[in-house]
Amino acid sequence: MQQPVVYVGEWLVTPSVNQISRQGRQLTLEPRLIDLLVFFARHPGQVLTRDELIDNVWTRSVVTGHVVTQSISELRKSLKDGDPNAPEYIVTVPKRGYKLTVPVIWHTEEQEEGATPSSAPDTLPEATAEPPPESVTLRSRLNAFIVWGLFLLALGSCVALVALATLDSRPPITKTRLLLNPRDIDIHLVDGSGCTNRSTQHAYAVGLGSLITTTLNTFSTFMVHDKTNYNINEPSSSGKTLTIEFVNQRHYRAQQCFMSIKLVDNADGSTMLDKRYFVTSDNQLSIQNDLMNSLSDALTQPWPARLQTMLTQYQPAQSTSLVAFYQAHQLLMNGDVDSLSKASERLEEVLKHSPEFIYARAEKALVDVLRHSQQPLNDKQLAALNSEIRHLSDTPGMKEMAILYQIETVDMLSKGNVDEAYKNVNKSIDLEMTWMSYVLLGKVYEMKGQNRLAADAYITAFNLRPGDNTLYWIENSVFQTSVTRVVPYLDNFLAKE
Repeated sequence: MQQPVVYVGEWLVTPSVNQISRQGRQLTLEPRLIDLLVFFARHPGQVLTRDELIDNVWTRSVVTGHVVTQSISELRKSLKDGDPNAPEYIVTVPKRGYKLTVPVIWHTEEQEEGATPSSAPDTLPEATAEPPPESVTLRSRLNAFIVWGLFLLALGSCVALVALATLDSRPPITKTRLLLNPRDIDIHLVDGSGCTNRSTQHAYAVGLGSLITTTLNTFSTFMVHDKTNYNINEPSSSGKTLTIEFVNQRHYRAQQCFMSIKLVDNADGSTMLDKRYFVTSDNQLSIQNDLMNSLSDALTQPWPARLQTMLTQYQPAQSTSLVAFYQAHQLLMNGDVDSLSKASERLEEVLKHSPEFIYARAEKALVDVLRHSQQPLNDKQLAALNSEIRHLSDTPGMKEMAILYQIETVDMLSKGNVDEAYKNVNKSIDLEMTWMSYVLLGKVYEMKGQNRLAADAYITAFNLRPGDNTLYWIENSVFQTSVTRVVPYLDNFLAKE
């Protein structure tokens, strides 16, 4: 059976091979982008809302408006194909959705292959003589015999199938087809049991997962889901999986712990990256730098200059301070008052040993402003915190870091200044795509009375980092949120687990 193809403006779209082509130029797109384009082509000139696109194009467990926006952006870029004068194929209709604005012509692949019809002959052929009556009678009998033969064959097949179904009492096997998204990556942490200092190693692995997720989601076209806090075994539509595991192995005459990092392409099972690092007390920083460079090579994703600048602020000069920072960061992600207090103490110790570690200073301010939102600080502590926030905002390079605007968002929400909080949280998202910023965006939308947008932000946060930590933040950070009332979709999704 011939598959449909469609002309969308100048592009010929062939869904069966995930390709678009024009004037000898041929591009292969991700399946989700082809599906999105075909759905637009089936509704030319119509305004399609995000919800309509999610319901008809995506089959993922958790899909948000942000994913739709990113996919629309990628599709527009492909259709323009680097031509600044190309028409705008998909336009945004403010507060309504998106619309395809170019002509659409549907064909089948067979029609497309024979798109140039042969010229009609100048004269009609002469009429053939009518066959003799005997020939007509013989042909009619032959046709009747063929029809009856086919009928008896079909009847016999039906009887045979019924007999087989009666003999075979086994229930039918249903096969689920899962369409992989090649530019989606899941990060998993495999619990090892043979290494000592498990808590330190676990915090280091969680910190690496968080850094990789933020880096790729901000500076690449990959969509990364940090599942280091998510232990549910379920089918995933992500095209790639990165696993971090600590393993105890004999090295020379002693047992030594090493960290295994493996990146696998789920489409064909091939290994894209497989590295093992022997972890010592002073090499965690060099391991992190080597891992980031190795990921850049494996994913053919060169890091931009802004990332290089950011990484210098994200890490201290000493490996011991990096591990202690990741322990504090893990406590921050827990989100409860007790964990936040411990995180503040741990970060204070980090700054004593590494006073130049600018990001640790900023994270301590974020921890303290979150503590104040849940359990008010005394006047002396609050004055010191406000002084530190002002000092941070004047620190060179800090205005290019999302954490400054996360601090300002929480501070403004605590003071009831929703408009300033909204400006700051959007600045943080522009600079870095993190689950924490989307939780704060949801809080801002709740304060504005826009629960539908709040739900969208919360689901995006959970999609970026699913697990108990993110759920706790949604329910309790800054102020309490009723998941059942505000995010019923997420509540229903979790109820199925």
